[in-house]
Amino acid sequence: MEYKTILFEIRDNVARITLNRTDAANSLNSEMSKDLFYASIECSENPAVRAVLITGNGRFFCSGGDLKSFSQQGDALPAHLKEMTTYLHAAISRFVRMDSPVIAAVNGTAAGAGLSIVCACDLAIAAENASFTMAYTRVGLVPDGSSTYFLPRIVGIKRALDLALTNRVFTAREALEWGIVNRVVPAERLMPEADSLAAQFVSGPKEALGKAKKLLYLGINNSLETQMELESQEISAIVRTTDAKEGVKAFLEKRLPKYGGI
Repeated sequence: MEYKTILFEIRDNVARITLNRTDAANSLNSEMSKDLFYASIECSENPAVRAVLITGNGRFFCSGGDLKSFSQQGDALPAHLKEMTTYLHAAISRFVRMDSPVIAAVNGTAAGAGLSIVCACDLAIAAENASFTMAYTRVGLVPDGSSTYFLPRIVGIKRALDLALTNRVFTAREALEWGIVNRVVPAERLMPEADSLAAQFVSGPKEALGKAKKLLYLGINNSLETQMELESQEISAIVRTTDAKEGVKAFLEKRLPKYGGI
């Protein structure tokens, strides 16, 4: 697959996706939405992928939608945005649903849909100089990219309303305090920390990690009894796998497990 707006490689069982429109602050246009869509398919279908790492090239993680390209659509803009968000939202849905953990390495400003992508990733590490803003209503638009789903669940409805209605810029430290990112590190340590975390997942039990993701996301909306029944079904199913048997055996033998991903 040839990508136009992202850099994509699979190395050491980690799929690395780098948003690469540096001349446009890594803003999202139709091509990038499609690239992310096809990258999400490759990540979910390639058995070699055991972790996914998303970052940006240059000073920005992602500055949100490409307003310049929007302005060129004229009366076709509503249809254009429906097509664009269809690809973007399908990509985000697939990243959330896949077994492989997805890590955001936030190297700079994450605005609009860039913030949405950070919220949708399973884990996020931010450089100390990274900044965040919703930005949508400042230009008369409304949020997309899953932020109205994830942000209230992460920070609470009052804080989500604050961010969406005031569009204030907040720091990496605030993002850490509010649970939007998991770690804040010096800029020069961002990629080594993200790579280290990805390597941890690569050596882990892929299916168990995927089922844990699934249960936690489902638990946001399920009743207690429904969720406990799903837990019972999933833990009963996972013990049939080679990885689960290896994990238990390694624990009893007081050694590190050697997971194979099945």
